[in-house]
Amino acid sequence: MTLLLKQIFGFVKLLNSETGTNQIAAGIAAGFVLGMTPFFSLQSILIFLCLFLFRVQIGAAFIAAFFFKFVAYLFDPAFDSIGGMILQMHSLSGVFTDMYNMPIVPLTRFNNTIVMGSGVVSLILAPFVYLGSRIGVIKYRATVVARIKGSKLWHALKATSLFKWYYKYDQLTHR
Repeated sequence: MTLLLKQIFGFVKLLNSETGTNQIAAGIAAGFVLGMTPFFSLQSILIFLCLFLFRVQIGAAFIAAFFFKFVAYLFDPAFDSIGGMILQMHSLSGVFTDMYNMPIVPLTRFNNTIVMGSGVVSLILAPFVYLGSRIGVIKYRATVVARIKGSKLWHALKATSLFKWYYKYDQLTHR
């Protein structure tokens, strides 16, 4: 329970930080793909590689993957039927046969209906998740953070010695 709360507080702190909205949104979109697809597959390794190679907020990706994993579990029957429809398309059977005979491609487990369905759905929806989370972060910062920083309670809290001590501690630990 404390790990979950720590992740949620870390995400809220990330939203309130000066981190770019594109980095946070890309992290949420990558976490969406990680959460929707099965964990032990080649796709997940490729997403992890992208997380470490590009400027993507890794914390946002991990917290999003955690929450989207629960959503994916609810949609597994839909992913199963979508994947089954794709795998049973006669026009793609030659492509799937060739892919299965390649050296590394079978590690993606594309011949599993849930893997195929969740992979296709997550790749189609990932740009929309990116745009939606980018807009959400911008609106959150414009409304919620501005309202909190303008409140009398925030100004009173900032004036306390405990807040000044924490702010100094936070600056020293994040150098």
